[in-house]
Amino acid sequence: MDFEDIVVLDLFAGFGNMGFEALSRGAGFVYFVDRHSEALKSMQTTAQRLGVSEQVCIVNSDVSAFIGRNRERFDLVFCDPPYTWPDYELLIERVAGSSMLADDGILLIEHSAAMQFRESPYYLMHKDYGMTRVTFFTHQQDSK
Repeated sequence: MDFEDIVVLDLFAGFGNMGFEALSRGAGFVYFVDRHSEALKSMQTTAQRLGVSEQVCIVNSDVSAFIGRNRERFDLVFCDPPYTWPDYELLIERVAGSSMLADDGILLIEHSAAMQFRESPYYLMHKDYGMTRVTFFTHQQDSK
């Protein structure tokens, strides 16, 4: 994927590792969404230390609430919900099935390798890393 100037969304951002990595690869702007104060402070500090404060927006919000009010479009969405997240299918639909994801955008969700989403109309592929799986989804339903 060409990261040059893309707009990235890092949901359940934690300390922002995925979003900051995207910036290091040329992303133009990253939105970080998390609701834990320690994580938010850490991301703010990291952005300042890396000199990228002008390229980030750190949002203190519940992910579901953020998705419900968001009006931006994203080229790449990282999503690392707790493995106990109650409804992955709804999360996938609300991101990949909406205008939130750019037409040629990609959604990546990290989850337990015990879960699979091959039946999703947005499923593209997955990669396993031990007990962790990262599944890729596209906005376009005819991608299979």
